[in-house]
Amino acid sequence: MSKSNTALKSKDIFSKAFEFTKAEEVRALGLYPYFKPLTATDGTVVEIEGKQVIMAGSNNYLGLTNDPRVLEAARAAILKYGSGCTGSRYLNGTLDLHLELEEKLAAFMRKEACVLFSTGYQTNEGSIQTIAGRNDVIFSDKDNHACIVVGTLCSSAKTVRYHHNDMDHLRKLLEREDPDVGKIIISDGVFSMSGTLAKIPELVELAKEFGARLYLDDAHAIGVIGEQGRGSASVFGLVDEVDLISGTFSKSFASLGGFLVGDRKVIEYIRHSSPAHIFSASMPPANVATVLKALEILQEETWRLDRLEEISDYMRNGLRDLGFNVWTSQTPIIPVVVGDMMSCFQFWKDLFEAGVYVNAVIPPAVPPGQSLVRTSYSATHTNEQLDKILDAFRKVGLKHGIINVNGQAQVEA
Repeated sequence: MSKSNTALKSKDIFSKAFEFTKAEEVRALGLYPYFKPLTATDGTVVEIEGKQVIMAGSNNYLGLTNDPRVLEAARAAILKYGSGCTGSRYLNGTLDLHLELEEKLAAFMRKEACVLFSTGYQTNEGSIQTIAGRNDVIFSDKDNHACIVVGTLCSSAKTVRYHHNDMDHLRKLLEREDPDVGKIIISDGVFSMSGTLAKIPELVELAKEFGARLYLDDAHAIGVIGEQGRGSASVFGLVDEVDLISGTFSKSFASLGGFLVGDRKVIEYIRHSSPAHIFSASMPPANVATVLKALEILQEETWRLDRLEEISDYMRNGLRDLGFNVWTSQTPIIPVVVGDMMSCFQFWKDLFEAGVYVNAVIPPAVPPGQSLVRTSYSATHTNEQLDKILDAFRKVGLKHGIINVNGQAQVEA
């Protein structure tokens, strides 16, 4: 067979892209909720398509993205160091600012050492594949974030996934494995769709019992919950019992990047071995300076954490009292279950038209029939804004028959 004939008969690798029409179909209906460009923002109010709406879908938990002190720190760093580092940390891309931030984060998290990554995604993807090798086993919660899933896939370790927050299932999986192999349990500290906490006391006990290490991704927990914002393990006073804790700067720290803290020897190994660290350009100076200032504000202005908890309780109770199914949220992440995908898109659009921006989440990120709008809140939301959000949800929920006038949910859990 000639080369040209073979080419004609072979499947085009781009065929999956040419056959993807779902986004176009939803756009044609005027319901597409993604990639909406913001043209202005003050943190809690944003401008989209010429319309000002209350932002109830951002991870700007402490409300620091527009704080004048944070902006000034970024500006000063650019003037001193320039706009970028033009190299990896391993070679020419390490600034004194990077070292200062690593030292301060390690101290804040009460761990021996810290290593920075250029994104939160890279932190988990790069650390997991480095620490777990061919003769190791990873035990991963089925609801873990995509960056953890990719990290396990990139590693040469065996990966077994346990049912979400199911400690009995995790125990059975641990019991089945060779006791002599290296083992690590990996879980989100706060799950990004449900807003629920991992069962950290039980994870700690199982790790001890079976000689496993414990790794928590606290992207939605550090600067959000726990003692002075130290994250999910600190809620239970168990920071010392968790071997590795990762975090991101794109949420409470008003920037971009990520970090991992743990024992010095382990962090040094990852620092010198992780491809995501060695072969990626380092965090730009303005990003690092922003995080340093945000960390300082977090430690000095503890009212932000108190206010965030107050807002979370108010909105969770308010939405639940209206009759919405908010699952078992325990944090500023509060999901509102709508049902099927198209209903979710329409619900999202009606909320947007009512002046509230949220995030539409559909399968496979959530189970079929459980499409939802994900809401999240900032410490700088005002009481007036919160009540406007609740009023919009009430009106749209009644319109769609998701709740009724008696405050009862029409969508099953």
